[in-house]
Amino acid sequence: MNSSAMFRRLLLLTLFVAALSFSRSASAQPVRADTAAVLLAAAEDLENRGADDIAEALYRYILEHFQETSAAEAARIRIEVISSRRSQAGGEVELKVWMATYGVFMGGVVVPSALDSGDSRTVGLGLLVGGPAGFLAGRQMARTHPRSLGQTRAVTWGGTWGVIQGWGWAAVLDFGKRDPRSSGRAGEDESSQAIAASAFVGGALGIGSSLMLARRDITPGAATSAMLGSLWGMWLGFSTAYLMDVEGDGLTGASLAAGNAGLLAGALAGHRLPISRGQARMASLSGVIGGFCGLGLNLIIQPEGGKAVVGMMLASSIAGLAAGVIGVTRSNRRAKRGESDLSEGREAPAFLPVPGSLLNWSDGNWALSTPLPVPALQPIPQNDGRNALAWKVSLLKMQF
Repeated sequence: MNSSAMFRRLLLLTLFVAALSFSRSASAQPVRADTAAVLLAAAEDLENRGADDIAEALYRYILEHFQETSAAEAARIRIEVISSRRSQAGGEVELKVWMATYGVFMGGVVVPSALDSGDSRTVGLGLLVGGPAGFLAGRQMARTHPRSLGQTRAVTWGGTWGVIQGWGWAAVLDFGKRDPRSSGRAGEDESSQAIAASAFVGGALGIGSSLMLARRDITPGAATSAMLGSLWGMWLGFSTAYLMDVEGDGLTGASLAAGNAGLLAGALAGHRLPISRGQARMASLSGVIGGFCGLGLNLIIQPEGGKAVVGMMLASSIAGLAAGVIGVTRSNRRAKRGESDLSEGREAPAFLPVPGSLLNWSDGNWALSTPLPVPALQPIPQNDGRNALAWKVSLLKMQF
């Protein structure tokens, strides 16, 4: 639909609703349920025409201003449908991109290393076949079993984490390493083959296990929390082991084991807490900022020894991460209070995004929305207190 025609349609609809709502005649005054029903029908028509953004804005307008009507419940359901549709579309794109990248990595790096082939032709063939094969496999997976963005993120990170674990544990446990004094090729060469083969197997196991887990509903927040938890676990495991004078394979093993613990902790936290993907990222970003602050202090103070540098970065990153988690917890508590307020018929800015403005801020979260013209009665200066119909388009709305 042409954007200008769509805007004219929306403007005419809003004018019609405003004329009904602000009519001075008592006989022409409609009930609020009828007004909400008109808006709901228009939003559904826009959604059927593919204008999801404008339709969602109208749905949220109904939720904000007509909470007591049956149209509000229908609008809430339609918002969930639109969100689910967007999530599946985003999951399909991510799965295709990741599978193509995974195919390139496997075909061009892992498989030639596992076969101990240093021939450039083998690498070229792997690159030529791996990318298209991965893309086609991802497209087939998305078409056969459509998955949400959270389920897709679990699959992609499961495969990535499987490669990391397979590669790391093979190095720690010296898979395939022979005595270099024995006849044949050196132990280092054979070990590299075993490490690559272990990475290949680990990736396959990671994808397979995550596909089984993805049969259940996984929110994007839970998937992101698990991913970030595994990375933070590796950092905490590495830095703690380093401060305890652990070296070599022990340091790598501690990092991998702590990463698995962090993955489990992040998955449980994301499942039990109503955490969004943005909240998980902001909490992690707070920890990253804390770590860089520790690095900055190291550069200023210039302490002697690596332990002092790692210890300061560890302490500052933990402090930043804790501050981010506390902020998310407080936000969720405010959201729960907003949900209870909504059930009592009052406005709940922390529970629902604020529609109708271009930029919306509520409880520390920014959101973009479609600015809608809103009718309002404005007093006419020097005209015996009479009111005139005016239209307002809000560009910024902030709620504290």
